Amino acid sequence: MTALEKIHSLDAFGSRPGLDRIKRFLQIIGNPQDDLKFVHVAGTNGKGSTCALLSSVLCSAGYKTGLFISPYIVDFRERIQINGEMVSQEILDDAVEKTFPIIENLRDEGCIITEFEYVMALEFYIHKNAGCDVVVLETGLGGLLDCTNVIKPPLCSVITKIGLDHTAVLGDTIEEITLQKCGIIKNGSVAVASVQCEKAMKIIEENCRDKNVPLVKSESVELKIIEQSITHTKFIYNGLELTLPFVGEHQLENAKSALCAIEVIKKHFDITPESIQNGFKNAVNPARFELLSENPMIILDGAHNPDGITALKKAVEKYNTKKSAVLILGMLADKDSKSSIKILEGTFDTVYTVPVNNPRALNSRELSERCKPYFNEVRAFDDVNSALKSAREIALKNDSLLVVAGSLYLACEIRPKIK
Repeated sequence: MTALEKIHSLDAFGSRPGLDRIKRFLQIIGNPQDDLKFVHVAGTNGKGSTCALLSSVLCSAGYKTGLFISPYIVDFRERIQINGEMVSQEILDDAVEKTFPIIENLRDEGCIITEFEYVMALEFYIHKNAGCDVVVLETGLGGLLDCTNVIKPPLCSVITKIGLDHTAVLGDTIEEITLQKCGIIKNGSVAVASVQCEKAMKIIEENCRDKNVPLVKSESVELKIIEQSITHTKFIYNGLELTLPFVGEHQLENAKSALCAIEVIKKHFDITPESIQNGFKNAVNPARFELLSENPMIILDGAHNPDGITALKKAVEKYNTKKSAVLILGMLADKDSKSSIKILEGTFDTVYTVPVNNPRALNSRELSERCKPYFNEVRAFDDVNSALKSAREIALKNDSLLVVAGSLYLACEIRPKIK
Protein backbone atom coordinates (compact mmCIF):
# COMPACT_ATOMS: atom_id res chain seq x y z
CA MET A 1 0.00 0.00 0.00
CA THR A 2 1.04 3.60 -0.59
CA ALA A 3 1.36 5.97 2.36
CA LEU A 4 -2.02 7.50 1.54
CA GLU A 5 -3.69 4.09 1.25
CA LYS A 6 -2.34 3.15 4.66
CA ILE A 7 -3.66 6.38 6.17
CA HIS A 8 -7.10 6.01 4.58
CA SER A 9 -7.32 2.38 5.65
CA LEU A 10 -7.91 3.75 9.15
CA ASP A 11 -11.01 5.66 8.00
CA ALA A 12 -13.19 2.63 8.73
CA PHE A 13 -12.74 3.23 12.44
CA GLY A 14 -14.48 6.61 12.23
CA SER A 15 -14.26 9.42 14.77
CA ARG A 16 -13.97 8.38 18.40
CA PRO A 17 -13.53 11.16 20.97
CA GLY A 18 -11.00 10.53 23.72
CA LEU A 19 -7.26 10.98 24.22
CA ASP A 20 -6.03 7.72 25.77
CA ARG A 21 -5.34 5.98 22.44
CA ILE A 22 -3.44 8.83 20.84
CA LYS A 23 -1.42 9.50 24.02
CA ARG A 24 -0.23 5.91 23.95
CA PHE A 25 0.82 6.14 20.32
CA LEU A 26 2.58 9.48 20.81
CA GLN A 27 4.47 8.14 23.80
CA ILE A 28 5.83 5.30 21.67
CA ILE A 29 7.10 7.72 19.00
CA GLY A 30 8.71 10.00 21.60
CA ASN A 31 5.99 12.60 22.28
CA PRO A 32 7.12 14.94 19.48
CA GLN A 33 4.37 17.42 20.40
CA ASP A 34 6.20 18.25 23.64
CA ASP A 35 9.08 19.78 21.67
CA LEU A 36 6.89 22.18 19.69
CA LYS A 37 5.28 25.57 20.38
CA PHE A 38 1.66 25.97 19.31
CA VAL A 39 -1.11 28.40 18.55
CA HIS A 40 -4.22 26.25 19.07
CA VAL A 41 -7.43 27.19 17.23
CA ALA A 42 -10.93 25.82 17.88
CA GLY A 43 -14.43 26.96 16.93
CA THR A 44 -17.29 26.11 14.60
CA ASN A 45 -16.63 28.58 11.80
CA GLY A 46 -13.59 30.65 10.87
CA LYS A 47 -10.85 28.27 12.06
CA GLY A 48 -9.34 27.76 8.62
CA SER A 49 -9.16 31.46 7.74
CA THR A 50 -7.77 32.40 11.14
CA CYS A 51 -5.12 29.67 10.92
CA ALA A 52 -4.17 30.74 7.39
CA LEU A 53 -3.61 34.34 8.50
CA LEU A 54 -1.59 33.37 11.56
CA SER A 55 0.58 30.94 9.62
CA SER A 56 1.23 33.45 6.84
CA VAL A 57 2.24 36.21 9.27
CA LEU A 58 4.62 33.92 11.18
CA CYS A 59 6.18 32.77 7.88
CA SER A 60 6.58 36.39 6.79
CA ALA A 61 8.32 37.11 10.10
CA GLY A 62 10.96 34.55 9.15
CA TYR A 63 9.96 31.70 11.44
CA LYS A 64 9.75 28.10 10.29
CA THR A 65 6.02 27.62 10.66
CA GLY A 66 4.02 24.43 10.70
CA LEU A 67 0.32 24.37 9.91
CA PHE A 68 -2.19 21.60 10.53
CA ILE A 69 -5.67 21.93 9.01
CA SER A 70 -8.61 19.78 7.98
CA PRO A 71 -10.05 18.91 5.65
CA TYR A 72 -7.88 19.46 2.58
CA ILE A 73 -9.24 20.89 -0.66
CA VAL A 74 -7.20 19.32 -3.47
CA ASP A 75 -4.27 17.31 -2.09
CA PHE A 76 -4.18 15.39 1.20
CA ARG A 77 -0.74 16.83 1.98
CA GLU A 78 -2.32 20.28 2.39
CA ARG A 79 -3.28 19.15 5.88
CA ILE A 80 0.37 19.24 7.01
CA GLN A 81 2.23 22.33 5.82
CA ILE A 82 5.60 23.95 6.45
CA ASN A 83 6.08 27.62 5.57
CA GLY A 84 2.87 27.71 3.57
CA GLU A 85 3.73 24.68 1.43
CA MET A 86 2.31 21.20 1.84
CA VAL A 87 4.88 18.61 2.88
CA SER A 88 6.61 16.70 0.13
CA GLN A 89 5.49 13.21 -0.78
CA GLU A 90 8.93 11.96 0.25
CA ILE A 91 8.57 13.37 3.77
CA LEU A 92 5.08 11.89 4.14
CA ASP A 93 6.19 8.50 2.80
CA ASP A 94 9.13 8.39 5.22
CA ALA A 95 6.97 9.36 8.21
CA VAL A 96 4.36 6.71 7.41
CA GLU A 97 6.99 4.03 6.76
CA LYS A 98 8.52 4.63 10.21
CA THR A 99 5.31 4.95 12.22
CA PHE A 100 2.59 2.83 10.59
CA PRO A 101 3.96 -0.50 11.91
CA ILE A 102 3.31 0.87 15.41
CA ILE A 103 -0.32 1.48 14.44
CA GLU A 104 -0.60 -2.13 13.30
CA ASN A 105 0.98 -3.44 16.51
CA LEU A 106 -1.40 -1.40 18.64
CA ARG A 107 -4.35 -2.66 16.60
CA ASP A 108 -3.28 -6.24 17.34
CA GLU A 109 -3.39 -5.32 21.02
CA GLY A 110 -6.93 -3.93 20.65
CA CYS A 111 -5.91 -0.24 20.63
CA ILE A 112 -7.48 1.24 17.49
CA ILE A 113 -6.01 4.52 16.21
CA THR A 114 -8.40 6.42 13.92
CA GLU A 115 -7.40 8.18 10.71
CA PHE A 116 -7.64 11.69 12.17
CA GLU A 117 -5.61 10.65 15.22
CA TYR A 118 -2.89 9.20 13.03
CA VAL A 119 -2.74 12.20 10.69
CA MET A 120 -2.48 14.54 13.67
CA ALA A 121 0.34 12.40 15.12
CA LEU A 122 2.09 12.50 11.74
CA GLU A 123 1.84 16.28 11.90
CA PHE A 124 3.61 16.37 15.27
CA TYR A 125 6.24 13.90 14.03
CA ILE A 126 6.90 15.77 10.77
CA HIS A 127 6.92 19.27 12.26
CA LYS A 128 9.27 18.25 15.06
CA ASN A 129 11.69 16.56 12.64
CA ALA A 130 11.56 19.64 10.40
CA GLY A 131 12.58 21.85 13.33
CA CYS A 132 9.53 24.11 13.19
CA ASP A 133 9.73 27.18 15.44
CA VAL A 134 5.95 27.26 15.88
CA VAL A 135 2.89 25.32 14.72
CA VAL A 136 -0.58 26.71 14.03
CA LEU A 137 -2.84 23.84 15.05
CA GLU A 138 -6.48 23.60 14.00
CA THR A 139 -8.69 21.29 16.02
CA GLY A 140 -10.70 18.59 14.33
CA LEU A 141 -13.87 18.01 16.32
CA GLY A 142 -14.61 20.01 19.46
CA GLY A 143 -11.65 20.77 21.69
CA LEU A 144 -11.78 19.05 25.07
CA LEU A 145 -11.65 15.50 23.69
CA ASP A 146 -10.22 16.42 20.29
CA CYS A 147 -6.96 14.56 19.78
CA THR A 148 -5.07 17.79 19.06
CA ASN A 149 -5.62 18.60 22.74
CA VAL A 150 -2.73 16.39 23.87
CA ILE A 151 -0.40 19.38 23.65
CA LYS A 152 0.98 21.29 26.61
CA PRO A 153 -0.29 24.86 27.19
CA PRO A 154 0.03 26.68 23.85
CA LEU A 155 1.30 30.21 23.35
CA CYS A 156 -2.27 31.16 22.60
CA SER A 157 -5.67 29.43 22.41
CA VAL A 158 -8.09 30.94 19.90
CA ILE A 159 -11.85 30.29 20.00
CA THR A 160 -13.49 31.39 16.75
CA LYS A 161 -17.25 31.76 16.19
CA ILE A 162 -19.23 28.95 17.87
CA GLY A 163 -22.45 27.60 16.37
CA LEU A 164 -24.53 24.45 16.26
CA ASP A 165 -22.57 21.78 14.39
CA HIS A 166 -21.51 18.18 15.11
CA THR A 167 -24.34 18.13 17.66
CA ALA A 168 -24.40 14.32 17.79
CA VAL A 169 -20.92 14.37 19.32
CA LEU A 170 -20.54 17.78 20.97
CA GLY A 171 -24.06 18.35 22.33
CA ASP A 172 -27.16 19.99 20.96
CA THR A 173 -26.94 23.34 22.74
CA ILE A 174 -24.55 26.26 22.35
CA GLU A 175 -23.57 25.86 26.01
CA GLU A 176 -22.57 22.19 25.60
CA ILE A 177 -20.63 22.88 22.39
CA THR A 178 -18.84 25.88 23.92
CA LEU A 179 -17.73 23.78 26.89
CA GLN A 180 -16.15 21.34 24.45
CA LYS A 181 -14.39 24.10 22.51
CA CYS A 182 -13.09 25.61 25.75
CA GLY A 183 -11.16 22.42 26.39
CA ILE A 184 -8.20 23.94 24.54
CA ILE A 185 -7.94 26.78 27.08
CA LYS A 186 -5.12 25.86 29.47
CA ASN A 187 -3.53 27.45 32.50
CA GLY A 188 -0.21 28.98 31.52
CA SER A 189 -1.55 30.29 28.21
CA VAL A 190 -3.59 33.23 26.89
CA ALA A 191 -7.02 32.88 25.27
CA VAL A 192 -8.47 34.85 22.36
CA ALA A 193 -12.20 34.82 21.65
CA SER A 194 -14.04 35.95 18.55
CA VAL A 195 -17.38 37.71 18.93
CA GLN A 196 -19.87 35.16 20.31
CA CYS A 197 -23.47 34.97 21.32
CA GLU A 198 -24.04 35.90 24.97
CA LYS A 199 -24.36 32.29 26.17
CA ALA A 200 -21.11 31.18 24.52
CA MET A 201 -19.10 34.19 25.70
CA LYS A 202 -20.28 33.71 29.28
CA ILE A 203 -18.94 30.14 29.30
CA ILE A 204 -15.63 31.21 27.71
CA GLU A 205 -15.22 33.93 30.36
CA GLU A 206 -16.01 31.45 33.16
CA ASN A 207 -13.49 28.94 31.77
CA CYS A 208 -10.75 31.54 31.59
CA ARG A 209 -11.54 32.76 35.10
CA ASP A 210 -11.54 29.23 36.54
CA LYS A 211 -8.24 28.38 34.85
CA ASN A 212 -6.66 31.77 35.59
CA VAL A 213 -6.13 32.42 31.88
CA PRO A 214 -6.09 36.01 30.50
CA LEU A 215 -8.81 36.54 27.87
CA VAL A 216 -8.47 38.86 24.89
CA LYS A 217 -11.65 39.60 22.93
CA SER A 218 -11.62 40.37 19.22
CA GLU A 219 -14.20 43.10 19.82
CA SER A 220 -11.34 45.15 21.28
CA VAL A 221 -9.80 45.46 17.80
CA GLU A 222 -10.78 48.51 15.76
CA LEU A 223 -10.56 48.39 11.98
CA LYS A 224 -11.21 51.24 9.56
CA ILE A 225 -12.43 49.86 6.22
CA ILE A 226 -11.04 51.73 3.23
CA GLU A 227 -11.88 49.39 0.33
CA GLN A 228 -14.06 46.31 -0.24
CA SER A 229 -14.49 44.19 -3.36
CA ILE A 230 -15.30 40.65 -4.40
CA THR A 231 -11.59 39.77 -4.19
CA HIS A 232 -10.29 41.59 -1.09
CA THR A 233 -10.81 44.08 1.73
CA LYS A 234 -8.42 46.86 2.75
CA PHE A 235 -8.46 48.36 6.20
CA ILE A 236 -6.39 50.31 8.69
CA TYR A 237 -5.31 48.60 11.92
CA ASN A 238 -3.28 50.62 14.45
CA GLY A 239 -2.17 52.93 11.65
CA LEU A 240 -1.15 49.99 9.47
CA GLU A 241 -2.82 49.45 6.08
CA LEU A 242 -3.63 45.76 5.59
CA THR A 243 -5.04 43.87 2.63
CA LEU A 244 -7.19 40.87 3.46
CA PRO A 245 -7.62 38.50 0.49
CA PHE A 246 -10.67 36.87 2.11
CA VAL A 247 -14.12 38.32 1.43
CA GLY A 248 -17.10 38.95 3.70
CA GLU A 249 -17.93 40.55 7.03
CA HIS A 250 -17.22 37.23 8.79
CA GLN A 251 -13.66 37.34 7.46
CA LEU A 252 -13.13 40.72 9.10
CA GLU A 253 -14.04 39.03 12.39
CA ASN A 254 -11.51 36.25 11.64
CA ALA A 255 -8.92 38.94 10.87
CA LYS A 256 -9.61 40.59 14.24
CA SER A 257 -9.13 37.27 16.03
CA ALA A 258 -5.87 36.66 14.16
CA LEU A 259 -4.64 40.15 15.03
CA CYS A 260 -5.43 39.56 18.72
CA ALA A 261 -3.47 36.31 18.62
CA ILE A 262 -0.56 38.05 16.87
CA GLU A 263 -0.40 40.64 19.66
CA VAL A 264 -0.21 37.77 22.17
CA ILE A 265 2.52 35.80 20.39
CA LYS A 266 4.56 38.96 19.76
CA LYS A 267 5.82 38.38 23.30
CA HIS A 268 7.54 35.22 22.01
CA PHE A 269 8.41 36.15 18.41
CA ASP A 270 9.71 39.24 16.64
CA ILE A 271 6.77 40.18 14.40
CA THR A 272 7.17 43.51 12.61
CA PRO A 273 4.40 45.62 11.02
CA GLU A 274 5.82 44.64 7.62
CA SER A 275 5.48 40.95 8.55
CA ILE A 276 1.81 41.50 9.35
CA GLN A 277 1.26 43.39 6.09
CA ASN A 278 2.95 40.74 3.96
CA GLY A 279 1.40 37.89 5.91
CA PHE A 280 -2.14 39.16 5.45
CA LYS A 281 -1.65 40.02 1.78
CA ASN A 282 -0.17 36.61 0.93
CA ALA A 283 -2.50 34.43 3.03
CA VAL A 284 -4.20 31.61 1.12
CA ASN A 285 -7.33 29.74 2.17
CA PRO A 286 -9.07 28.01 -0.76
CA ALA A 287 -12.85 27.57 -0.98
CA ARG A 288 -13.76 30.44 1.31
CA PHE A 289 -15.72 32.74 -1.00
CA GLU A 290 -12.98 32.13 -3.54
CA LEU A 291 -13.33 33.71 -6.98
CA LEU A 292 -12.35 30.98 -9.45
CA SER A 293 -13.62 32.37 -12.74
CA GLU A 294 -14.75 35.73 -14.10
CA ASN A 295 -16.64 34.56 -17.19
CA PRO A 296 -18.90 33.22 -15.94
CA MET A 297 -18.24 34.57 -12.47
CA ILE A 298 -17.86 31.52 -10.19
CA ILE A 299 -17.48 31.63 -6.41
CA LEU A 300 -16.48 28.53 -4.42
CA ASP A 301 -17.36 28.43 -0.73
CA GLY A 302 -17.16 25.63 1.81
CA ALA A 303 -20.10 26.90 3.91
CA HIS A 304 -21.85 23.84 5.33
CA ASN A 305 -23.78 24.89 8.46
CA PRO A 306 -26.27 27.67 9.23
CA ASP A 307 -23.67 30.18 10.45
CA GLY A 308 -21.46 29.58 7.43
CA ILE A 309 -24.42 29.74 5.06
CA THR A 310 -25.55 33.02 6.65
CA ALA A 311 -22.09 34.50 6.05
CA LEU A 312 -22.21 33.27 2.44
CA LYS A 313 -25.65 34.82 1.90
CA LYS A 314 -24.47 38.21 3.19
CA ALA A 315 -21.38 38.14 0.96
CA VAL A 316 -23.37 37.19 -2.15
CA GLU A 317 -25.95 39.89 -1.54
CA LYS A 318 -23.24 42.49 -0.91
CA TYR A 319 -20.89 41.73 -3.81
CA ASN A 320 -23.02 40.20 -6.55
CA THR A 321 -23.32 42.67 -9.43
CA LYS A 322 -24.89 40.14 -11.80
CA LYS A 323 -28.58 39.97 -12.75
CA SER A 324 -29.21 36.75 -10.85
CA ALA A 325 -27.49 33.95 -8.97
CA VAL A 326 -27.26 30.17 -9.46
CA LEU A 327 -26.23 27.74 -6.73
CA ILE A 328 -24.68 24.28 -6.95
CA LEU A 329 -25.37 22.71 -3.58
CA GLY A 330 -24.14 19.46 -2.05
CA MET A 331 -24.35 18.65 1.66
CA LEU A 332 -23.64 15.90 4.15
CA ALA A 333 -26.58 14.16 5.78
CA ASP A 334 -25.39 15.02 9.29
CA LYS A 335 -25.46 18.77 8.64
CA ASP A 336 -28.46 21.03 9.26
CA SER A 337 -29.45 21.24 5.60
CA LYS A 338 -33.05 22.33 6.29
CA SER A 339 -32.03 25.46 8.19
CA SER A 340 -29.25 26.24 5.70
CA ILE A 341 -31.59 25.99 2.71
CA LYS A 342 -34.18 28.24 4.30
CA ILE A 343 -31.53 30.88 5.00
CA LEU A 344 -30.68 31.04 1.28
CA GLU A 345 -34.25 31.73 0.18
CA GLY A 346 -34.36 34.84 -1.99
CA THR A 347 -30.61 34.87 -2.66
CA PHE A 348 -30.61 32.34 -5.53
CA ASP A 349 -33.05 31.86 -8.42
CA THR A 350 -31.83 28.42 -9.44
CA VAL A 351 -30.41 25.59 -7.34
CA TYR A 352 -28.73 22.46 -8.69
CA THR A 353 -28.22 19.74 -6.08
CA VAL A 354 -25.35 17.28 -6.41
CA PRO A 355 -23.95 14.29 -4.53
CA VAL A 356 -20.90 14.81 -2.31
CA ASN A 357 -18.06 12.29 -2.55
CA ASN A 358 -18.31 11.19 1.07
CA PRO A 359 -20.02 8.26 2.81
CA ARG A 360 -22.04 10.76 4.87
CA ALA A 361 -23.42 12.54 1.79
CA LEU A 362 -27.06 13.55 1.55
CA ASN A 363 -28.71 12.13 -1.57
CA SER A 364 -28.98 14.86 -4.21
CA ARG A 365 -32.64 14.06 -4.90
CA GLU A 366 -33.58 14.27 -1.25
CA LEU A 367 -31.67 17.54 -1.02
CA SER A 368 -33.55 18.87 -4.06
CA GLU A 369 -36.90 18.03 -2.43
CA ARG A 370 -35.87 20.05 0.60
CA CYS A 371 -34.94 22.97 -1.67
CA LYS A 372 -38.09 23.11 -3.80
CA PRO A 373 -40.25 25.20 -1.43
CA TYR A 374 -37.68 28.00 -1.40
CA PHE A 375 -36.38 28.49 -4.97
CA ASN A 376 -37.84 29.12 -8.42
CA GLU A 377 -36.01 26.27 -10.13
CA VAL A 378 -34.46 23.21 -8.50
CA ARG A 379 -32.82 20.29 -10.31
CA ALA A 380 -31.15 17.20 -8.90
CA PHE A 381 -28.04 15.85 -10.65
CA ASP A 382 -26.41 12.46 -10.26
CA ASP A 383 -22.91 13.82 -10.84
CA VAL A 384 -21.01 17.06 -10.36
CA ASN A 385 -19.78 17.35 -13.97
CA SER A 386 -23.29 17.51 -15.44
CA ALA A 387 -24.41 20.06 -12.88
CA LEU A 388 -21.35 22.24 -13.48
CA LYS A 389 -21.79 22.12 -17.27
CA SER A 390 -25.46 23.08 -17.04
CA ALA A 391 -24.87 25.77 -14.42
CA ARG A 392 -22.08 27.35 -16.51
CA GLU A 393 -24.41 27.56 -19.50
CA ILE A 394 -27.18 29.15 -17.44
CA ALA A 395 -24.79 31.63 -15.85
CA LEU A 396 -23.38 32.71 -19.22
CA LYS A 397 -26.80 32.93 -20.85
CA ASN A 398 -28.46 34.92 -18.04
CA ASP A 399 -25.43 36.91 -16.83
CA SER A 400 -25.68 35.15 -13.46
CA LEU A 401 -23.28 34.62 -10.60
CA LEU A 402 -22.55 30.92 -10.06
CA VAL A 403 -21.84 29.80 -6.48
CA VAL A 404 -20.77 26.33 -5.35
CA ALA A 405 -21.33 25.61 -1.64
CA GLY A 406 -22.54 23.17 1.00
CA SER A 407 -19.46 21.13 1.87
CA LEU A 408 -15.68 21.37 1.79
CA TYR A 409 -15.72 17.84 0.39
CA LEU A 410 -17.69 19.15 -2.59
CA ALA A 411 -15.20 22.02 -2.89
CA CYS A 412 -12.38 19.46 -2.93
CA GLU A 413 -13.96 17.66 -5.88
CA ILE A 414 -15.13 20.62 -7.92
CA ARG A 415 -12.28 23.13 -7.52
CA PRO A 416 -9.86 21.37 -9.92
CA LYS A 417 -12.64 21.08 -12.51
CA ILE A 418 -13.28 24.82 -12.42
CA LYS A 419 -9.60 25.81 -12.25
